[in-house]
This record gives sequence, structure tokens and C-alpha cells, in this order.
Amino acid sequence: MKIVAKTDKGRVRSSNQDAYAVGEFPDEVAWAIVCDGMGGAAGGNIASALAVKVISDKINASYRENMKPSSIKNMLDSALTAANMEVYDMADAKPELNGMGTTVVCAIVREGTAFIAHAGDSRAYVYDGRLKQVTTDHSLVQSLIDRGEITKDEAEHHPNKNLITRAIGVDKSIEIDFDEIELDDEEVLILCTDGLSNYVTDDEMINEIQDGRYYAFADRLIKKANNNGGGDNVTVVAIAK
Repeated sequence: MKIVAKTDKGRVRSSNQDAYAVGEFPDEVAWAIVCDGMGGAAGGNIASALAVKVISDKINASYRENMKPSSIKNMLDSALTAANMEVYDMADAKPELNGMGTTVVCAIVREGTAFIAHAGDSRAYVYDGRLKQVTTDHSLVQSLIDRGEITKDEAEHHPNKNLITRAIGVDKSIEIDFDEIELDDEEVLILCTDGLSNYVTDDEMINEIQDGRYYAFADRLIKKANNNGGGDNVTVVAIAK
């Protein structure tokens, strides 16, 4: 497996509240985690960094060769649930961190299958000449779209566009969404925070990565987000076979 990853604070924010981790196991197995913290500068930084550490530690301690797909799903559910408890408990114990939390999207890619878990509006995409969004945002505007109250175009400029409805560390319990998809040899899995999806359109993303040079994807997409205003931290991970 081939992995490229990059994070940037953007052109407006004074600090970077995004965090990520990537790694590999034997037999061409890759994993990645992307988090976008919230709750003030200190809280956001702490929440995302803590969630990434807890989840990566759980994956590295629990992953075994030849795990069944159901076991991988259970492992990811356990890892994200543990991260939720750690972030929630820290926020509860320290008044200055009350309300902190983080989005998360993480994936394990093995033998042409990607196992994806997420909460919040950090996303997973698959690129194969076209761009397909795999995850569904846990956000207010997505709820309005699902109910038919606004269109996707209207959501792009909605005043509450950044309000999320699910995140690690906000409540005592967390509901995790899972996706299991097949990845062909020519397909690339992209994980990102909303610093990319809010500043770079799907067509612009395709234009930046259509030559298939996966090793440049993260750098190019972040540069595009910054050229388009860079109003948020932005993190991109790309995984290819």
C-alpha cells in the first residue's frame, strides 16, 4: 500500500486543530485516522490529538492478520468508543476544556477492501477518474438535505454550514457509522477534514488529481484549498494500492 498525508493550518487560523496518523501492517494493510478538533484553540487541539492517539493505539494493539471483516468493524467501533470516553472524561474534568470534541474518519485498507468508520463531517472519498463521497456528513445542513428542506447547492452557502450533529467527546456515548467498500487497483481512497471539502469543489478536486499521481494528491489539494481562501485547517490522506 502507498500512503501520502499532509496537514496545514490554512491561511486564516492561528493554530492547527486537525490531527492525523497513518501506518501499515504486513501483507499490504494500511490504516489512517483524520480528526478535526473543536471547542476553542486549546480544546480543539487536545481533542483531536487525544482521539488520534487513542484510536491508533487501539488499532496497533488489536489488529491481527486474517481478521474477519466483522472483527475489523468491532475493533474500529471499540477504538472510536474508547476515544469518545477519553475525550469526554477529560473535558468533564477540566472546566476550561468543557465542550471540546472532534470529528473523526478512519480507515483500514486490506486486500482491496476499505473499512471506514466516521463521526462528524470529516469525509472519505474514492477517486477512480470520478470522485465519489463515501461517508455522509453528520451535520445540520446534511439533515436539512435529507429532509428535502434545502438543496445541496443551498447547503454550500447555508449560515449554519459548520454545525455538526455528531462528534467524538461531546456526549457520554457515540454512534459510529461504518462503510465497507471495494477498492480496485486504480482507485484511491482520500480522507480529509472539512477544510478541504468546504473550500475545494468536487470538480476542482478532480482537476488536481486526475493525472493519477497519488503521491502529489495531498500537497496539491491543500494548496488548492489555501488558494481558495484557506479559511480552515486542512488535512488530506490518500491511500493507493
